[in-house]
Amino acid sequence: MAAFRQQKAQRLARADASRKGALDEGAAAVVQLLNGRARFCTTSSCSGRLVLVQGGAAMTALQKATGDVVLKFEPFVLHVLCQELQDAQLLQSVAIESGFRNSGITVGRGGKIVMAVRSTHCLEVPLSHKGKLMVSEEYIEYLIQVANQKMEENTRRIDRFYKRLELALKMAISANNSPSEETEKNRSVYIHRRKRKTILEQDVHTSPKDRNEELQPEDDTESNLDIFAEIVI
Repeated sequence: MAAFRQQKAQRLARADASRKGALDEGAAAVVQLLNGRARFCTTSSCSGRLVLVQGGAAMTALQKATGDVVLKFEPFVLHVLCQELQDAQLLQSVAIESGFRNSGITVGRGGKIVMAVRSTHCLEVPLSHKGKLMVSEEYIEYLIQVANQKMEENTRRIDRFYKRLELALKMAISANNSPSEETEKNRSVYIHRRKRKTILEQDVHTSPKDRNEELQPEDDTESNLDIFAEIVI
C-alpha cells in the first residue's frame, strides 16, 4: 500500500509529456475520478482523435502531398496503474460493459498491474500513395462523415464508462464498509439475549401465579435450562 502510494505520487508529479501538454477535456472527468481514489493512478490517456497523416501534411495540402496519406480515427484509450488485481478486474468489467471491448490487464514482472481501456472502434484508410490520390473527393467527404460518427459514438462510450465506473466504485466502497457475516451473526445473538433478558426483568414484577400461567405453554426442560443459564450469567 505504501509503495503504491509513493509510486502514484511520483507519477502524478511528473510534467505532461504529451504534444498537447495538458489533459484532454474529453478524458478529464474519468482521469480525475480514478486519481481521486487511492487504489488507482492513470499513466496515459487520449479522448480520441481524427487525423490526416502524411508527415507534416494537413487536409489542405492533400492535393500537393508527395508521400502516402492516411486518414485515421483513434478512439478513447486509457492506461491505469492499479494497486491490486481485483481493482484492475473491476475497471476491465466496467470498460467492456461500456463498449470498450478490447480492454485488458497486464501484470509486469515486478508485480506492476496496468489496466488498459481500449476499443476496436477504429478507422484507418489510405488516401494517396507516393503523391497520387487513390480515391475521389466524394469518397473523402464520406470518410469524414463516418469518422465524425465514430467520434460521436466514442464520446457516448466515454460518458457511459464514467457513469458506470462512478457507480461501481461507490458500490465497492459500500461493500468494503458493510459489516461482515460474523459481525451480523454476533449482533443477532446479542439482540436475542437482550430480548430474553428484558422478558425476564419484566417477569420479576409479575405475581407467582401470573408467572406460572405464562410459562405453562413452553414449560419444557430445555426452556427452563436456558432461563436458568441466563439468570446465572
